[in-house]
Amino acid sequence: MTEMCVRVAVRVRPMLPAELLHQHQACVRVLPGAKQVLLGTDKLFNFDQVFGPTATQRDVYCASVKPLVRYVVDGFNATVFCYGQTGSGKSYTLGGRRDTDDEDGGVVDLAVQDLFSLLEEKRSSGDDMQVTVSYIELYMEELRDLLEMPHIHKDLHIREDERGNTGENENKDTTCLV
Repeated sequence: MTEMCVRVAVRVRPMLPAELLHQHQACVRVLPGAKQVLLGTDKLFNFDQVFGPTATQRDVYCASVKPLVRYVVDGFNATVFCYGQTGSGKSYTLGGRRDTDDEDGGVVDLAVQDLFSLLEEKRSSGDDMQVTVSYIELYMEELRDLLEMPHIHKDLHIREDERGNTGENENKDTTCLV
């Protein structure tokens, strides 16, 4: 496995119709040909990957998440962590738009498709695999298990064990035996 401890990607969403209607100006710009974002007129930030407003879900997935799916099938742990203020596009990037016929969905949909495809390849070659996934949201200091049914609310808590390791508990891990 190529060493890839932490990589940081940024996706700049397009202006929303209401923002365009009120003639708001974009304050974040992607510099063409560079992995940099310009904030305002004078603050420049570097990232491992940068996606502008015209990037597709598949563009983001293939460059940022798809390599991690292969690592999972090869037996490594992987995490995709999305961070940003409300309205910045995290839910759209992860899940796509549920009110349209977006053929790609979000990066989670694409990852699951590839994961099952790769697991099927392993199974057809005689390998048994077990994959455990968690899909957790932290919002306003509360953890939510996104694999739980929408009408069920279960409090999740971050705990520290006797060795100082932290993690969430009581989430609904989904295990898939292939």
